[in-house]
Amino acid sequence: MAIQLYNTLTRKKESFQPIEEGKVKMYVCGPTVYNYIHIGNARPAIVFDTVRRYFEYRGYDVQFISNFTDVDDKLIRVANELGEDVPTIADRFIDAYFEDVSALGCKKADHHPRVTESMDIIIEFIEKLIEKGFAYEAEGDVYFKTRAFEGYGKLSHQPIEDLRSGARIEIGEKKQDPLDFVLWKDAKEGEIYWESPWGNGRPGWHIECSAMAKKYLGNTIDIHAGGQDLTFPHHENEIAQSEALNEETFAKYWMHNGYINIDNEKMSKSLGNFILVHDIIKMINPQVLRFFMLSVHYRHPINFSQELVDSAKNGFERIITSYENLNHRIASSTNLTDHDDKWTEKLEEIRKSFIAEMDDDFNTANAVSVLFELSKTANLYLMEKTTSEHVINRFTSLFEELMDVLGLSLQKEAEILDEEIEAMLQQRIDARKNRDFALADQIRDQLKAMNIILEDTPQGTRWKRG
Repeated sequence: MAIQLYNTLTRKKESFQPIEEGKVKMYVCGPTVYNYIHIGNARPAIVFDTVRRYFEYRGYDVQFISNFTDVDDKLIRVANELGEDVPTIADRFIDAYFEDVSALGCKKADHHPRVTESMDIIIEFIEKLIEKGFAYEAEGDVYFKTRAFEGYGKLSHQPIEDLRSGARIEIGEKKQDPLDFVLWKDAKEGEIYWESPWGNGRPGWHIECSAMAKKYLGNTIDIHAGGQDLTFPHHENEIAQSEALNEETFAKYWMHNGYINIDNEKMSKSLGNFILVHDIIKMINPQVLRFFMLSVHYRHPINFSQELVDSAKNGFERIITSYENLNHRIASSTNLTDHDDKWTEKLEEIRKSFIAEMDDDFNTANAVSVLFELSKTANLYLMEKTTSEHVINRFTSLFEELMDVLGLSLQKEAEILDEEIEAMLQQRIDARKNRDFALADQIRDQLKAMNIILEDTPQGTRWKRG
C-alpha cells in the first residue's frame, strides 16, 4: 500500500506518487535566523525530519532541502540594536539552530541554502518574471503582478475577490495593485544591500524559497512543507512566482503542521509565554520534547504545558525501561530457551501496525501507541518462566528500528550526580548573595525540572530528590 498524505492543495489525503520512482524531492521552509528558535519553530523541524526518516525507512532516496533566511528586516533591526553586522548575527543563530535541532534528534538537510549565498539565482529569477510580464520595477522596488497569475489563492482556497477586499497599499509602497507583493526591495540608507539591475537592494521574503527550490530540486518538487502559518501568503506567493516562470506545477503535495499553544493560549511575546528551545532543553530532556511533539498528529494543534510534558516524560521512560529490562535479561539470565515462534509472530504484527499507522499521513500519535504496545508485550514476555535469547534480540531490534524512525534515542538520560547538584546549589547561593535573584530563581527552576527539590532553612539550603 502506498503512503497516504494530506495535501493542503486538494484538502484531502492522496496516495504518494513521486515524480521519479523511488525518490522524494522535499523542501521545508527554514527559520529566519535573528534569534534562537522557539518551540513553534521546533515543531516543523521535528515533524518533517520524521517524515523524511520514514520515507527513507520505506526505501526512498530523499533529497531534503531546508533554507535559512539570513537577511531581512528583523535581522537588520537586531544588528542595529547590537551594533553588529547582519552576517555576524546570522552566523551566530545558524550555529545555535544546528545545536538546538541536533539535540532534538533532527538530521541536517542535504543542503541548507542561505539567501545571501543565492543572490545571483534570485536576481535571475526576478529578471525572467519581468521579461514574461509577471513583474514590474517601481523606483528600485520590484513587484509581482498577482492578478496576472491565474489561479492565485488555490493553496489557501481564497477567491481573489476576497483577498482584494482585505488588501491595501501601505505608506511608502509603490505597487500598482494592493494584491501585488514585493520581489526586490530598494535599500534604505545604511542597510545591507546587493547590486541589481534595479539598483542596490535585497530580495523580498517570498522569492527566496522559489529560487532555492528551483536550484536544488528543479522546476517541480514532490513535497513542499512548513508551518500552517506559511500557507498564506508565503506558500501561495511561491506557487504564483514559480508556476508563472516555469509553466509547470511547483509542488505536487503541500504539507503543513498545526500550531502550538502554551497552556491553552497562543504563544506570544506580549503574553510572556514565548519559549525558546535553547532555554527549554536545559530544563527538559530534548528527547522528551521530541516525543511530546510526536505524540500528537502533526496537522493537529498541540498544547504545551508542564503537565502534558511530564506525562510524555513518563511514557517515554516506560518505553526505555522495557528496552533496558530486555537487555538486562540477556546479560544476567542463564535460563534461556530456543526461540518461540508465537512471540516472533507477535512482533511482526507490531511492526506491520507501526507501518500502517505511519503510512496513514504519518500518524506519529498512533505510532507512539504502537510503541506502548511493544513495551507492554515485552513486559509480558519477560514474565515468562523461560525466555529465548533469539526472541529478546528480536524485541530489542524492533525497539531500535521503530524508535530510530521517529528520531528517538533509547539511551537513558544520565542522572545528575550529587556533586553537580552541589555545584549548582553553590552557584545559587552566590547569586543570592549578589542579589541576582533572577539567576537564583532560574537555577531553582532548573533543579526542579531535574526533580531536585530545594528547601531554604535558617541553617542554609538543603536539597532532596523528588
